[in-house]
Amino acid sequence: MIWDVVVIGGGAAGLFAASAAAGRGKRTLLLEKNDRLGVKILMSGGTRCNLTQDCDAADIVRAYGKQGRFLRAALAALSPPDLVALANAAGVPTKIEPGGKIFPVSNRAADVLSAWENRTRRSGCEILLSEPLLEIERQTDAFTLRTSRQVHTTRRLVITTGGKSYPGCGTSGDGYAWAEQFGHTIIPTHPALTPLACQPEWVRRLKGVTVPDAGVRVLDPQISSTKKAVLAERRGSLLFTHFGVSGPPVLDVSREVSRHARPQSLALEFDFAPALTAEAFEQQLVARARQEGKKPLSALLPVSLPQRLAATLFELAGVDPAQRGAELSKPHRRALVRCIKRQRVAIAGALGYAKAEVTQGGVALGEVDPRTMQSKLVEGLFFAGEILDVDGPIGGYNFQAAFSTGHLAGLSV
Repeated sequence: MIWDVVVIGGGAAGLFAASAAAGRGKRTLLLEKNDRLGVKILMSGGTRCNLTQDCDAADIVRAYGKQGRFLRAALAALSPPDLVALANAAGVPTKIEPGGKIFPVSNRAADVLSAWENRTRRSGCEILLSEPLLEIERQTDAFTLRTSRQVHTTRRLVITTGGKSYPGCGTSGDGYAWAEQFGHTIIPTHPALTPLACQPEWVRRLKGVTVPDAGVRVLDPQISSTKKAVLAERRGSLLFTHFGVSGPPVLDVSREVSRHARPQSLALEFDFAPALTAEAFEQQLVARARQEGKKPLSALLPVSLPQRLAATLFELAGVDPAQRGAELSKPHRRALVRCIKRQRVAIAGALGYAKAEVTQGGVALGEVDPRTMQSKLVEGLFFAGEILDVDGPIGGYNFQAAFSTGHLAGLSV
């Protein structure tokens, strides 16, 4: 039998491509090399699955920056509200959490995967598991696929094999070689949305400490211009770990570290009082020291900090937290403000693909038609999901792009 469509990869993009194609009456086969579908979906969001973001399609486009234009047609075909409606209709009610992240009410990624798998099976798509693709050959008007078990022939081929992030899920970057085989350019890949390792010992000593609201900057100290030296900055919940730091703002800025030619030449700068300017912070500290001068400095900070972090910052500033406010000298005050508002640490590097949530780089967008996801080089060849050179911020943006591009590819084959 000659298939109308074969989809390679049963992750987020593959499931949506396969169900959309089969739902249009196309004889569709989904090939997955793992023994189950959607392994990465199960792991995502701490096994809770951050489906998407509480916003509209235009907001997703803006969040992706320059890459966002490529996603317009895909998001028009399947927007965040459309995706939420599909989840609700499939028996997976959703909820909105702080920051706009949308999760299933059950907090179970398994419920999301089950809904998408059932949807795909109901569409009439045939699914083959534990069947890795070994070779693709292009015929005159078809593709011949040799797997570990048999040979398949298809008129349309959709590659949704993902990138290199979370290799434990089976995402080993197989699709890049197949794309190159057909003449496609692969933009160099790097880990994205990954924790960062830091050099100072005091950072690792704070393992387990969470700062609910902190500013995080990646700086290149070799750039003289203060503004240009800031390569990326975000604000949010910061987590100290046994190797360095993690949390949403760290993951978002990590792409600048991963793709930098000399990541160990970069620095992280933390702002532990992002709601106040340095000047306002210092003014409030001075006012409190005057009004309540008999109290220890640890009780006079204009911001609430975790106890272990506060003690470390006082130590780094060379200031005794038990010292009375009235005794605080100007040099010590400036040192304390600097440590809280502009605490800089050297970066040891990013943790790599094993801990990265997504891959930056991939199939060059200029070689793929954004209106259909079809290759501009090979008729009948389509790409969707993380294999494309598209990576967005944390918060459900990357899953939305995978679902939307997969869906559009399935509508276009």
